[in-house]
Amino acid sequence: MSRLHRVPLVLFCLSFLPLAAFSQQQAPSAEQLPAASVPIPEARDANLTLDVVVTDRSGKPRTGLTQSDFVVRDNNQIRKILSFRAVDSTAPAEPVKIILLVDEVNTSFTRVAYERDELKKFLLQNGGQLVHPVTLAFFSDTGTELQSGSSRDGNALLAEFDQHVTKLRTIRRSAGFYGATERFDLSLKAISLLAATEAKEPGRKMVIWISPGWPILSGPNITLSAKQEQGLFSSIVYLSTMLRQARITLYSIDPLGVADAATTRVFYYEEFLKPISKPQDAQAGNLALQVLARQSGGQALNSSNDITEQITRCVQEADAFYTLTVEPMPSDRPNQSHVVAVSVEAPGLTARTRNLYYGQP
Repeated sequence: MSRLHRVPLVLFCLSFLPLAAFSQQQAPSAEQLPAASVPIPEARDANLTLDVVVTDRSGKPRTGLTQSDFVVRDNNQIRKILSFRAVDSTAPAEPVKIILLVDEVNTSFTRVAYERDELKKFLLQNGGQLVHPVTLAFFSDTGTELQSGSSRDGNALLAEFDQHVTKLRTIRRSAGFYGATERFDLSLKAISLLAATEAKEPGRKMVIWISPGWPILSGPNITLSAKQEQGLFSSIVYLSTMLRQARITLYSIDPLGVADAATTRVFYYEEFLKPISKPQDAQAGNLALQVLARQSGGQALNSSNDITEQITRCVQEADAFYTLTVEPMPSDRPNQSHVVAVSVEAPGLTARTRNLYYGQP
């Protein structure tokens, strides 16, 4: 079993843009906020690959569908399905890589300890024999520890897990606005670095990010310059593109559980799910963990203390899904937003997949 290796965040050169505050009194003026400069990945594939999970009304994955059951729309235009593959127990494909990431930046020290206990339960299921290869990752103030390689041996993973020491956060919620923006910035760099790393590897990946999410730094009292709006829009395009090119489906699990269930914070991210097509509409909330998860075709789970069950629920989606390759709509301008919708002809079924990408001419 390979040891965890540290990827220092300082080696990652992207600069993201913290753009809002918790209150007008705490917020710096727009002139005090830096503008981001984020490179846009070049298009590498002419076609669009979609990993689609289909569920019935009870949420159970549906297998046995054929290509003729699916309709794919790109910006409301039906697109031709160029290739189709159903993945289930009767037609297995290459293993889906599962990355379990513990967020020690946006979660309290005591809650991280509870997460560790729940992760151990997951790793030791079925006597420690995991169905899919799993990689462990830990995100802290000082960097990201990412296992070099993956394993189906839950016992070996647990032994490696026990060698990791949870870091006490140096960036705390009491640090106010600037502490929040630093956590926001570090979190975006961490997920971007992870996507850039996984883009080098073939196949589908599922990243299960155990965290209440980083601060949603958006509010009504912030006025942004055109340069700041463009910088934030570039960050949105960059992350969306990198996750797609890495073929990552992102899942977020809120470890605060029922203690957080009655708060508005749990669903506030839904205000920012709408795809952003131009810089003038960009907000920091469009980069929330839960927003990125939903847009990638994954889920944002909350309001449960059973983290083990929630991880299992996410991982089960690697056992039954469909991979479609479609011909995308042409883009007539840089960073043109494309809304993707996949529907299934059979009644009572819901298809979930990546619902947004940005095209280049």
